[in-house]
Amino acid sequence: MNVATTPEEIHHLVNELNFAEKVERSLDLIRDAYREHGDGLVVANSLGKDSVAVWDLAKRISPAIRAFIVTTRYKPAATKQFMVETLARYPETRVFKNDVEIPEALYTSDPDRCCDLLKVQPVRRAIEEMGVTCWVTGLRCTEGRTRTDYLELEERDEGLLKLNPILPWQEREVWQYIALYGVPVNPLYAEGYRSLGCEPCTHITTGANERDGRWIGTSKCGGECGIHTRPLKVAVTA
Repeated sequence: MNVATTPEEIHHLVNELNFAEKVERSLDLIRDAYREHGDGLVVANSLGKDSVAVWDLAKRISPAIRAFIVTTRYKPAATKQFMVETLARYPETRVFKNDVEIPEALYTSDPDRCCDLLKVQPVRRAIEEMGVTCWVTGLRCTEGRTRTDYLELEERDEGLLKLNPILPWQEREVWQYIALYGVPVNPLYAEGYRSLGCEPCTHITTGANERDGRWIGTSKCGGECGIHTRPLKVAVTA
C-alpha cells in the first residue's frame, strides 16, 4: 500500500479515517513490511499500551514475528512483572538492558545521558544482534509535541527502516483496540498513568498531552528518550 509521506498526509489520516479503517491500514502496513523484510522485521515492545496494541497487530499478520524489549534498572515493579508475564506468553521476545555503572541519580543531573546509556544503547544492540532491517514501533503523532512530524515509514539510519503502523491513531482508539481484542495491558494504567517509562521519570498528570508526565522538572520534560531521534546503527559504547 502507499504510505503517507508528509506530516500533512498523516494529520489527514488522523481526522478522516475511522477506527476500523485505521486498524486495517495498520495491518496492511505491517503485512507489506513483513513480506519485504521477513525475519528482519522486529517489533520494539516498550510494554506500554501502544506497543502491546502493535504487538497484537503484528501477531495477527504472523505468529513468527519477533520482538525485543528494552528494560532498565529503574523500571517500576509492575512493569517488570508485566514483562515477565509477556515473556511467558511470547518466548520469542528478547530482552536487552545495559548494566553499566552510572552516577547516582543521573536521571536528574543528566537525563539525556541516562537515557542514552540505559535505553538507546540497548536498542542499538538489539538492532545489531537480531539482524533487524525494519523495526516496528507504537509511536503515534497525537501523543505530544515531540511526535507530530514522524512518518509511517522512515529511514533515519541507512539500511534500517522504522515502521510506525499506528501513527495516526488517537489515544482512545488504542484503548478501543485493547478492549475489543482483549490485549493484556500494563496495570499501571489503572492507577492513572497515560505514558509509561522509568519510575523516577514518570508521573501522573492532568496535562492535555499523554507525555506531560515524563521527565518532569528536567530539560527533557514531555520529551524523548532518544530511540526515535538518535542514530541506531552505530557502535555501542559506555
